[in-house]
Amino acid sequence: MQKNIIQTLTLLFIITGITACKNPYTSAPQKVIDRNAVVDSTVTAFEKKLLEQQIDSVFKKYNFNGSVAVFKDSVELYRKVNGYSDFKNKTQIDNNTIFAIGSVSKQFTAVLLLLQMEQGKLNLNDKVSNYIKEFQTKEYKDITIHQLLNHTSGLNTIGGKLMFKSGTDFYYSNDGFNTLGRIIEKTSGKSYDENVMDLFKKTGMNHSSTGTLFEGTDFAGAYIGSAKKFEKIQNMPKRLGNKEIGIPAGGILSGIQDLHIWNQALYGGKILKPDTFQKFISKSAERHHPVFGKMGYGYGIMTNIGEPTVYFHSGYIKGSPSLNIYYPEDKTSVIILSNIADEEKGNAFKPYVEIKKITDALENAVAGMKKDKNKPAGKEQSS
Repeated sequence: MQKNIIQTLTLLFIITGITACKNPYTSAPQKVIDRNAVVDSTVTAFEKKLLEQQIDSVFKKYNFNGSVAVFKDSVELYRKVNGYSDFKNKTQIDNNTIFAIGSVSKQFTAVLLLLQMEQGKLNLNDKVSNYIKEFQTKEYKDITIHQLLNHTSGLNTIGGKLMFKSGTDFYYSNDGFNTLGRIIEKTSGKSYDENVMDLFKKTGMNHSSTGTLFEGTDFAGAYIGSAKKFEKIQNMPKRLGNKEIGIPAGGILSGIQDLHIWNQALYGGKILKPDTFQKFISKSAERHHPVFGKMGYGYGIMTNIGEPTVYFHSGYIKGSPSLNIYYPEDKTSVIILSNIADEEKGNAFKPYVEIKKITDALENAVAGMKKDKNKPAGKEQSS
């Protein structure tokens, strides 16, 4: 796939290079052509066409019920919605549909915690036991905030035995992130819901909420099964606030447009200070994801091992798979949201994996073209 994309981009690069050349046989004055602008616009047009062809094929292959969008900075490269937000009443998904985003929520909790650090209300190396009574035990007393943020605390569920000595390995813990939510409440003097809603307002995410606060009518109910045979998950989205899930770990509701706004603000340096942002994205642990494989882990965010550079996180609340991806090189967001999962066939994340492979390959190809484009030009040849 990646080889074909690179070959096609190379051909386009050659063609645009030729068409941008001045015709040596024409004596009439010619308008100077910005070769780089020609190449950029041609590549963007190609990206749009390729994404349309390849992601559309994923929709068709899996009869994907959900919403997918790709943005390069503020330019929409691809967007498609398909299927139902309410299967019983056949309510169509549209561009305003709100989904449960599961563990994509963790990056909001991490950012809220880091904002508390910027205000001098805590340090990342602080022991959690300084803030949370349940951690004042012999086994838990040395766990730090940093270790909860990157899942290296050894914690599984609060009250249970640690999986390993804190700081020596990786074990993904929702209870760890829910504990971070409690620390945010203690240091800020406000509930987690108030903190995150303030963050949404500051960022311009006017259609995002928590599962406990949501009162709108455009929420996509969650389902297990397929469009032909489905079972609705009851008490959504209020159940996201239950102890088994927890709002800080997986209880945010959002949509395509708001997550795009979030990515632009977060990675554009509008929320965290530069040094703090580096802490957020830096690989401080390594995760073996059951779907996406080996990767680096920062604070509530995952990173590729190898090229391209990408920050992402998947989410899964029963019936609601999600994936939020950001490629910093091209300022490209890829957002995939759904409200039904075929758990029996194991297909829940297959469309997500395929789409990420497509966008990874495209990002690598465009990065290669940029390197070639920026090389010093040789002697101009007649064409």
